[in-house]
Amino acid sequence: MSILIDRTKRVLVQGITGREGQTRARLMQEYGTQVVAGVTPGKGGQQVNGVPVFDTVQEAWEMVGALDVSVLFIPAPIVKSAALEAIDAGVKLLVIVPDRVPIFDVLEIADAAKRTGARFVGPNTLGVLSPGKAVLGMIGGRAASARSWFFPGPVGITSRSGGITSSMAYYLAQEGIGATTLVHVGGDVVVGLPHPEVVKLFQSDSETKAIVMFGEIGGSQEEQVADLVEADEVTKPIVAFIGGKAAKSGTRFSHAGAIIEGNRGTYKGKVERLREVGVTVVETFGELPQATLAILKKHGISL
Repeated sequence: MSILIDRTKRVLVQGITGREGQTRARLMQEYGTQVVAGVTPGKGGQQVNGVPVFDTVQEAWEMVGALDVSVLFIPAPIVKSAALEAIDAGVKLLVIVPDRVPIFDVLEIADAAKRTGARFVGPNTLGVLSPGKAVLGMIGGRAASARSWFFPGPVGITSRSGGITSSMAYYLAQEGIGATTLVHVGGDVVVGLPHPEVVKLFQSDSETKAIVMFGEIGGSQEEQVADLVEADEVTKPIVAFIGGKAAKSGTRFSHAGAIIEGNRGTYKGKVERLREVGVTVVETFGELPQATLAILKKHGISL
């Protein structure tokens, strides 16, 4: 199994006729993702990489059949209208790639998703990849790279940084550790599926035996993961690295969502809370592969 994406999911690309949409649609197709339709208002009737383009999500749904996922490659100011259109049409998972989406727009998307039972990854995300199965978004850059860098295995990867999502999977793979799914939750203050929600999905996935998490200063996602562990809602072993150790209060580290305000969201607080509940937290990024190997061996998890 995997979480969020596999070979069976039927995928729509909103903004498929743009440069980014075309390039990433090709990545997804070549990796094995079922890209069945694209939407760009005013461009209906065209094709991109053999994929039919429609003017609206509803039209795409009616012409090609039910759509499981929509990946959005469109300008931030119109993300809200496009996301709400997809949710209204019945799409249950959105991957919102653009950054700089206004926070109030994200809150409206979140409200609509909650009311309809939909979910979304992002905004400001590279997406989701299940090695050997499918990719949503732009992880790996090219299909050939994604195939050579990542392979299936027992570890679920969740990260607040796009580049580090790929880096973690790559360096784990160099140690012979494969992954079930890579999830870049997104770098913004408000995201659809933050660490706690992704970790719960990994907990429910029978093939995921351990979890590797990259966290950052700011917010409370990592502390919420610790709460889940303490409550025995997550029992699988977790290895974590928290970025931003040297950041001072009021300093933004890497992403809009990674900023310390007073004593909230500090490096020290996150590390202490995670260790308190038994999560293995490494001091440097380079320690992740060996620490993960040790945890897998300790729990008798085969590679």
